[in-house]
Amino acid sequence: MPYILALDQGTTSSRALLFDEQGAIRAVAQREFDQIFPRPGWVEHNPEQIASSQIAVAIEALAKAQIRPADVSAIGITNQRETTIVWNRETGEPVSNAIVWQDRRTAGYCEQLRAQGHAELVQQRTGLLIDSYFSSSKISWILENLPGARALAEGGKLAFGTVDTWLVWKLTSGRVHATDVSNASRTMLFDIHAGEWDPGLLKLFRIPSNILPEVRPSSGVFGEVLAPGLEGISIAGIAGDQQAALFGQQCTHPGLTKNTYGTGCFMLQNTGPHPVDSSNRLVTTIAWKISGRTDYALEGSVFVGGAVVQWLRDGLGLIRKSEDIEPLAKSVPDNGGVYFVPAFVGLGAPHWDSYARGSIFGLTRGTTAGHLARAAVESIAYQVADLFDAMRKDAGNAVQELRVDGGAAANDSLMQFQADILGVPVVRPASTETTALGAAHLAALAVGLWPRELDRPVTTRRFEPNMPVSRAKSLRDRWQEAVSRGKNWESGP
Repeated sequence: MPYILALDQGTTSSRALLFDEQGAIRAVAQREFDQIFPRPGWVEHNPEQIASSQIAVAIEALAKAQIRPADVSAIGITNQRETTIVWNRETGEPVSNAIVWQDRRTAGYCEQLRAQGHAELVQQRTGLLIDSYFSSSKISWILENLPGARALAEGGKLAFGTVDTWLVWKLTSGRVHATDVSNASRTMLFDIHAGEWDPGLLKLFRIPSNILPEVRPSSGVFGEVLAPGLEGISIAGIAGDQQAALFGQQCTHPGLTKNTYGTGCFMLQNTGPHPVDSSNRLVTTIAWKISGRTDYALEGSVFVGGAVVQWLRDGLGLIRKSEDIEPLAKSVPDNGGVYFVPAFVGLGAPHWDSYARGSIFGLTRGTTAGHLARAAVESIAYQVADLFDAMRKDAGNAVQELRVDGGAAANDSLMQFQADILGVPVVRPASTETTALGAAHLAALAVGLWPRELDRPVTTRRFEPNMPVSRAKSLRDRWQEAVSRGKNWESGP
């Protein structure tokens, strides 16, 4: 039986899922890795730990299923996007920790670029808004701040990659330095219309072109794995995690929309072969490139989604494990007037405020742990609703339903509240592992195993809105007031 192995490298853990020829999951392995916070607003990962944990869980998944590498037809990689790694081509060693997508250290630099009038050019070519979220300013920071880095880069001795590129390099023992179009489109250096690195943007960010990876389609053979325990398997598909989830949800036609509830929340709508410019502070991105055709998407990103639950667990000790959040939130009938804006690393779309900070409003002597838990869970839904409104305005279409996946999508209370405040059904598939499924599907296509259109994922539950429209509006108005008070809390550069 031919198997497909999906490597799902996320922000807090590395996972591996083994799929059989019917697309069913046969084995799963997962390993968390360190989150590094050197200064307020800075977030880093150890690149070697990313690679070693990902390779370890891949080997573990094969062992659980009792199969050999020779039984695996292909590997599909999906990854946390924008996270930036620079390494020495000769030694293979990273020059620093990875700068994670959540990191805000370059917010001041990005503000300067906006003030200098570069925003329109960047958006026209890349579809993105100038923000420290994306990779380009992170690369610039490494080259400017690490002693000797710029000289090494200009001498052709350094390589840059997002996490997918780093994994491909490690898996192929440095023989392949490549990425796919979906990840390239998140760097703020890639012209999404021409489909190539943009010389003008490289000059603006002072980044030598020789450090960049080759850009390839999302479905196609990238190279053969040489890492022990996985030798001989072809890497045949790559997509950033949110694009992979869009593909895994079978949102392959214009207008279909999904939201992934992970560390952050990410809403994407397929716009087909034509990019749609955003007037509501969303970004235009490449969804994937398959068989010569490039598809695009509108995207909105929430920086802190499920991570707010991790904070209640690890930062406050309010719960012992993440699953405890739902019964605690349900222990109270409503939020008791408490609103939680989890802007720990600023606010993403549609606000784009790097200087907002987390805040809780409406506390009284009667506030309990249940109210805090409920406000935290509701904050996820409110942020997603803000994205949903912006997307409807940009796309000019009536979204019939929101397809959902990710860890927090398993929370029934959250999904019902989401449907209530959106006013449209929320549809959850039987398996929420759609990110890994999307990566596996892209790899399977490249080696001729799975059809282009899989059967629509089986719906396990459809949440219909049942809250009065006036009540939903009242709640959201109060949320917007809370957001406005937390904005621009930190001073700018």
